Amino acid sequence: MSLLLKFELVQQLKCTSPLLQFQRYRGKINIQRPRQPHYERAKMLAVTAPRYPEPPKTTTCFEKRTRQIQENPYNDIIAREVHNWLLNSKMVAIFHLNSIKSDDFFEARVMLHKQNMQLKMYGQKIVKKAVEGTRFEAILPLFESQPCIVFSPEAKVSQLLKITRKIPQMILMAGIVDDTLLSRSEFMEYAQLPGLQSAQAELVHTLNMAASTLVQNLEAHQKNFVNVLDVYAKGESEGSPESKQEASGVTNQKD
Repeated sequence: MSLLLKFELVQQLKCTSPLLQFQRYRGKINIQRPRQPHYERAKMLAVTAPRYPEPPKTTTCFEKRTRQIQENPYNDIIAREVHNWLLNSKMVAIFHLNSIKSDDFFEARVMLHKQNMQLKMYGQKIVKKAVEGTRFEAILPLFESQPCIVFSPEAKVSQLLKITRKIPQMILMAGIVDDTLLSRSEFMEYAQLPGLQSAQAELVHTLNMAASTLVQNLEAHQKNFVNVLDVYAKGESEGSPESKQEASGVTNQKD
């Protein structure tokens, strides 16, 4: 063959598409759990796996320690609001709030608002800012979970308990009445006490009774002495003159 023929054959072979060989597999290929590669291939994959440099741990720890937490000024405003509520309220009740629907919670707020009471919810950080360093700091452990607070300018303890009986999701934990921290049992006992006017009337009656009994004890001996003299005088006046003569005759005979 001449060189020209050989060159043309080589060019034709280059232009033709490569031969395709199809191979059938009995089972399906599991993409999620592929089978393990051959031992030689596994070694090659392990050797050729890329390795990325790890960041130095000292730098990350140092950055975390020196990172400054930016405080939101809005939290300071809400904390001042909570402090003002505590100062200007004669009755403060702290409840633990279980899971409740938004509609039920809204109805509770409406019922309390009709009695001039306000139902509020605040986070632990805000309450800590509001009461830290004040006389209300003792209520801070009550805000570990999800609490809610009821503020009232008047001490309407009995009315508050009547309303909260209809809301089983609100569980009373403690309260503040007249600048005094009360537990749950003390708060319930306070509700059973009479009103201020009836208590004042009872106190006045007790003081008057003490004064009257003192006067009676001081005048008891004098009254008894006067009664004895009165009885003795009446006995002499009721005696007749004949009885007096008989009494005088009996005395003469004895003499």
